[in-house]
Amino acid sequence: MTELNTILSVLLYLFGIILLIVLIILGIRSLAILEKADRVLDNIEKKVNSLDNLFLIMDRTSRSLTTITDKVSLSVINLISRIFSKRKKNKEENNNE
Repeated sequence: MTELNTILSVLLYLFGIILLIVLIILGIRSLAILEKADRVLDNIEKKVNSLDNLFLIMDRTSRSLTTITDKVSLSVINLISRIFSKRKKNKEENNNE
């Protein structure tokens, strides 16, 4: 029985050592993977930041086009409303006479 306890103890210690070595190797590899991911994310961040100016220009252009379109549409609406108001006034004047 003591021989069995000794053998099992040795086996447990051996498996513990193997598990510890495997975990150390996995930890080192995971650090390497995290470093690679960090480099990739930094590269992506640089590329996105280089596009910020393009998006800023697009935003300004769209705002100016929206402003111009709003002014033109407001002018057209005012012109149409003046035409119809003149017609109504003319009809009212003709009815009153």
